[in-house]
Amino acid sequence: MAERRSTYLDYNATAPVRPEVTAAVVAALSLGGNASSVHAAGRSARRAIERARDAVAALVGANVSDIVFVSGGSEANHLALRGSGRRRVLISAVEHDSVLRAVPDAEIIPVDPAGIVDHAALAALLAGDPTPALVSIMLANNETGIIQPIAALAALVHAHGALLHCDAIQAAGKLPLDVAALGADLLSLSAHKLGGPQGIGALVVAGDLALAPLQAGGGQERGRRAGTENLPGIVGFGRAAEIALRELANAATIAALRDDAQRRLQAIAPAARVFGKDVPRLPNTLCITMPSVAAETQVISLDLAGVMVSAGAACSSGKVRASHVLTAMGESPEVASTAIRISLGWDSSAADVEHLVEAWGALHARAGGAPDRVASAA
Repeated sequence: MAERRSTYLDYNATAPVRPEVTAAVVAALSLGGNASSVHAAGRSARRAIERARDAVAALVGANVSDIVFVSGGSEANHLALRGSGRRRVLISAVEHDSVLRAVPDAEIIPVDPAGIVDHAALAALLAGDPTPALVSIMLANNETGIIQPIAALAALVHAHGALLHCDAIQAAGKLPLDVAALGADLLSLSAHKLGGPQGIGALVVAGDLALAPLQAGGGQERGRRAGTENLPGIVGFGRAAEIALRELANAATIAALRDDAQRRLQAIAPAARVFGKDVPRLPNTLCITMPSVAAETQVISLDLAGVMVSAGAACSSGKVRASHVLTAMGESPEVASTAIRISLGWDSSAADVEHLVEAWGALHARAGGAPDRVASAA
């Protein structure tokens, strides 16, 4: 019996851990020391953490002293939004759930039909209330890949005396980043989106910005995040950051694979909608509908065919629901509920696209679309 083909196209949920990262994590597990200890083993652990801090800082053009290691992207977002000391919080309507739920009474900034934050609406919100505010806007959307004009938005935010938090979790490792050029006061990162281990992330805190820790205890991370550091996770994050920075030049190759998939899927289903195709978006992300076929049906059917994708975000305990991102962009529930997210990454290939097109085309035909055919690669 032939082994079933397996194609992973859900990098925006979690990128497969790179082999070099696995090796680095295993080596870190053998160090054994606590980085807060002053003896030889503790000093070795501290050196490993600081080398990783250097690598993560380099990935985003930050000062080494600005990197605060946390348990992942969700904690980074919560630490930024809850620890900034700003009682007034504004967040865009297309943020990740870890931002949307961090401050239940946050004011929502609308986006336009293209998914871009409404500059005029944000300006009016900031001008309408002098209370010092924190504004949270992601750099690149996890579902659509749409990239926000963060530098311009940061200028507006700062002109009103507000702080800017930027969730750069999906963008890191896919776009060149410089936190100063972006103008972000706080920037969230997560290792498992770029081939690092799960359960480790970072918050970049610009300069001497005051930040209240979410948990008390020891003085780790310069007093901003108490608790013994996750040494293997941090080391793995650092190694992943080094590789991601080195391989940024591969973005064009990944974008070409994405564009080939988009062209061929739309050839199968000309009525299929692609979100973000007319604005800047991540090179690896394709958010596309299969008209009249529920996203859940698509995800399950593709999985049975050996192709792994997501419906919207993949951070809700396996739930498949209509995308709040597409709803915020003005799409109807009927359209939003038929969109899936295909996301490629460091190990993706033309063969993966071929498998996707075959499986998606077969489902489209079974659902009453065009005859069961596959758009050619030519």
